[in-house]
Amino acid sequence: MIKNYIKIAWRNLSRNKIHSFLNIAGLGVGMAVAMLIGLWIYDELTYNQAIPNYNHIAVVKQNQTFNGEVGTQSAVPYLMGDELRKSYGGDFKYVVTASWNHDHLLAFGEQKITKSGNYMEPQITDILSLKMLNGTRSGLRDKQSVILSASTAKALFGNADPMNKRIRIDHKFDVTVTGVYQDLPQNSDFNDLTFIAPWQLFIDNNNWSEKATNPWRNNSFLTFVQLADHADLNQVSAKIKDVKLKKVRPADAAFKPVIFLLPMSRWHLYAEFKNGVNVGGAIQYVWLFGLIGLFVLMLACINFMNLSTARSERRAKEVGIRKAIGSLRSQLVKQFFMESTMVAVFAFVCSILLAQLLLPYFNAVAGKQMHLLWGNVLFWLAGAGITVFTGLIAGLYPAFYLSSFQPAKVLKGTFKVGRLAAMPRQILVIVQFTISVVLIIGTMVVFRQVQFTKNRPVGYSRDGLLNVSVITDDIHKNFAAISQELKNTGAISAMAESSGEITSVNEVDNGFSWSGKDASVQGNFAVVYASHNYGKTIGWQVSAGRDFSENFLTDSTGIILNETAARFMGLKHPIGQTVNWDGKNFHIIGVIKDMVMQSPYSPVFRSVFVSDPNAQPIINIKINPRTSTHQALATIGEVFKKYNPAQPFNYQFTDEQYARKFGDEERVGKLASGFAGLAILISCLGLFGMASFMAEQRIKEIGVRKVLGASVLNLWGLLSKDFVKLIVISLLIAIPVSYYFMQGWLQNYQYRSTITWWIFAATALGAILITLLTVSYQSIRAALANPVKSLRAE
Repeated sequence: MIKNYIKIAWRNLSRNKIHSFLNIAGLGVGMAVAMLIGLWIYDELTYNQAIPNYNHIAVVKQNQTFNGEVGTQSAVPYLMGDELRKSYGGDFKYVVTASWNHDHLLAFGEQKITKSGNYMEPQITDILSLKMLNGTRSGLRDKQSVILSASTAKALFGNADPMNKRIRIDHKFDVTVTGVYQDLPQNSDFNDLTFIAPWQLFIDNNNWSEKATNPWRNNSFLTFVQLADHADLNQVSAKIKDVKLKKVRPADAAFKPVIFLLPMSRWHLYAEFKNGVNVGGAIQYVWLFGLIGLFVLMLACINFMNLSTARSERRAKEVGIRKAIGSLRSQLVKQFFMESTMVAVFAFVCSILLAQLLLPYFNAVAGKQMHLLWGNVLFWLAGAGITVFTGLIAGLYPAFYLSSFQPAKVLKGTFKVGRLAAMPRQILVIVQFTISVVLIIGTMVVFRQVQFTKNRPVGYSRDGLLNVSVITDDIHKNFAAISQELKNTGAISAMAESSGEITSVNEVDNGFSWSGKDASVQGNFAVVYASHNYGKTIGWQVSAGRDFSENFLTDSTGIILNETAARFMGLKHPIGQTVNWDGKNFHIIGVIKDMVMQSPYSPVFRSVFVSDPNAQPIINIKINPRTSTHQALATIGEVFKKYNPAQPFNYQFTDEQYARKFGDEERVGKLASGFAGLAILISCLGLFGMASFMAEQRIKEIGVRKVLGASVLNLWGLLSKDFVKLIVISLLIAIPVSYYFMQGWLQNYQYRSTITWWIFAATALGAILITLLTVSYQSIRAALANPVKSLRAE
């Protein structure tokens, strides 16, 4: 019986080639989209899970209260790890203090490379369960050691054995390679951890314990833990919540620090906090794309339903004859399900080919390194399950609708599908285009929000501005000579040092007080150390007072505030006012217009700029606008290499750094626009098939109208208006729905655009034009047909 079902299904598919192609193509595209989204969701949901101790690893975080608002951060005092081991050691298997992951210069002889790495305590190798290719996990016990990832060892030593080789870090520390570990997976928060150096080496060379006058207030480091096997994370979090509060001074206790653990399972998808409460994060995108994948697959299923039921009159005689010779309705249902499942199988094969073809582009947009899981049994089981499920869903309505025909009426020729028979198909078309229009409007709102924020005034000039991260001291020691030489060549117009990049905040402090300060007012300030020409280099705008100047010796205790900081302090006339910072008095020499240094979607953070000739980590360079960028970079590179041969000349343009802040939103927009385009394509395939069938069904009516004098334009309008009506109804549903959801999405951003009327107008016009273009081919073809041929049978 099954063999008979398959044979008849194949005959029906091969007999109606265009109809079959539209069904297979529509389902294939829908399943390919679902497959790509499924791979992306799988990659997101399995983030960090390749680390064996995934369920027992956590990072120490803290909440602090400023003026009634709770802020959450991962940076904690460097003494946190020691205190957890000392007072709560029974709850933890390992506790590891670490610096932040940064780029560092690694040198072996003449070979020099820049790699991202970290200073960590030795137990990190056990927490991450590093797979050692050479050496053992105990390789960090010696503070003069280092362990490398396999890719870093390859880049530094080639095919030579790296073990026990001496390398130099940042032109400062000589260490011995004591281990090589397998690169950590791409879908891991440690994917860029390409080398690990001992924490003790970092401490000994920075003298934190000696320099820190108030070590429990300084939040500058990370602490990772692995819980003991018997420990419960929530209970341990409750135990340690006051560990910092017990150690800080009374003045800092006012910030109510609360320590807690965030498990690794929530680092990637649930990393967002608002007012101290974990409110989610990237998980919203998982849900979003999951729904998009489901909707696109549903659109493809709707196509199959529409095209199958639209041809009901052609299948009616077949059903009548089958019932007349004894076929049961259940047998007919199975036959139609077999046809839909066969289409789904062919579509699945096409979807795999299409997904493989689109995967490189999809990876580039999504920032992933995904691949089809050819050797994964679950992948094939899921594929088979989705194929069968799709076939059953797509064939559900046709199977029960077509099998319900009465044989007596069909064979007598009195069977008519009636006007109401088209209503389910019309409803499905409305659903199709409603989903497509919502996707299009959503994409336009996302792109508009990104563009609106990109055009936000940033308070400085990004044109021709670049920065170089300095690892050695050579540039700083020869700063004046380098600056003068580059100016003499005409390559640059200004150059300055600073403690951080202009597109980020590296240091935050709350130890500020000023005349008239309300004792109940608390607040963090971003602190940036900068050399004299910093303002001239980045092009900030002074709104009151003056810029830093080497002509004023008193600038060593001078500070500049941004306008937000001045307003927060309540200083109507800030110039000349005194600000006390950790017991030292500074005088305000200027106020600048607000600069966007953190998230471009958030209000500007209050900032303090301190004059410091030793602010050396970042070199900011303004390229001379009268010089070509290519020529200027070549000149700067030569001069830097002359004075700093130990470090490769690596630079970043500020406008590119700023653009990366929009990465998540732009990725969402690009992916959503791609899926919206495919949704429209699937919907149009369905429209094309229905228009073809409708034109064929009304061929004699068209012939009669032409004989009676109807023009091609009249006939085109007659055949197209029914579809346009459906699209208009879709628009009336989709516009308010999309407005509601996208307005809610925009509320996540404090600096946001508005949803304007032209977005809906443009989408409506586009949807109608696409519909007309899709159905016009069949409509015009039918209108141009010779009426003699269509009426000859009468």
